[in-house]
Amino acid sequence: MSGGVDSSVAAALLKHRGYDVIGLTMQIWQESQRDPRHAGCCSLGAVEDARRVARQLDIPHYVINLKEEFKQAVIENFIDEYARGRTPNPCVQCNRHVKFELLFEKMREMGCDRLATGHYARIRKDRASGEYRLMRARGDSKDQTYVLYMLGSNEMAKLMFPLGELPSKEHARHMARSYGLHLADKPDSQEICFVSEAGGYQEFLRRERPDIFRKGLIVDPDGKKIGEHEGVPDFTVGQRRGLGISGERPMYVLEVSASDNRVVVGDGAKLEAKDVVLEDVFWAPTAPQNDNIRVRAKVRYNMPAMPATLVRGAAPRLRFDRPVRAIAPGQIAVAYRGATLVAGGTIR
Repeated sequence: MSGGVDSSVAAALLKHRGYDVIGLTMQIWQESQRDPRHAGCCSLGAVEDARRVARQLDIPHYVINLKEEFKQAVIENFIDEYARGRTPNPCVQCNRHVKFELLFEKMREMGCDRLATGHYARIRKDRASGEYRLMRARGDSKDQTYVLYMLGSNEMAKLMFPLGELPSKEHARHMARSYGLHLADKPDSQEICFVSEAGGYQEFLRRERPDIFRKGLIVDPDGKKIGEHEGVPDFTVGQRRGLGISGERPMYVLEVSASDNRVVVGDGAKLEAKDVVLEDVFWAPTAPQNDNIRVRAKVRYNMPAMPATLVRGAAPRLRFDRPVRAIAPGQIAVAYRGATLVAGGTIR
């Protein structure tokens, strides 16, 4: 229970259906944001919201201190990836190493049968193989399978996503009102939970690891100097604003090269590419074994899935039918067949 609408409604739904429900809230970041849109699932206010919902539902509620584990698994990775000139996805790291590892351990310690969250996704058991598969949420606009791609069949057998069949987030808010939950109109969090709304991720990185910022050159694709920068962590592929340079036409970040401390900028047309090389790939239990699999895939959470071929082998890759814009190393790419997720990995 994160103190948000979704996990609160998930708990209420399960209680209404007759389950014995226990609420667990992770305390993973101490700082409290003033704006609830930036508070995420980590602020002190979010913990209190979760407690209040548990009282309304008359269910036990526990707060688990996972700040050190979160720091090691998520924050350190976040910093290291930016230092490498990559663009990390901390929500994926949190799901992989905290929510669906540490919370599973707590579930077993407490003698519970299932772990339920407020994610918008569906789980189905494949009749032919007996394996479980992860499917897009019924309400496609809210689907969150992009950040859940790493779930295996064993995990899915013990997971529940009560909101997966809901048509929209507004439907969840309507249900929250019908259950009398005080946070029915609480805004969705919009930013990384440990990054303040004021300074953004750059301010966070400078405070936590100032050593990763070194002055360097901004160059064009031919290597010609056109400016200077204060550190590669300030940049991500596809970025247009905040480059500190001016020209006759808009310039975009094409590459962030930490090895030689350079940022390559150029025309936006050069951001487009068809091939996406992947690393740390997770293949779903029901994924076809073909060398080349026709899929619909995406390289960002908020982009529509596009036709592509998923190529297996020593260096798995996606080959999109049409060019995709601003493919950022460190981000996640996922692939679907129909509504079923078949693979996901980190963009190399």
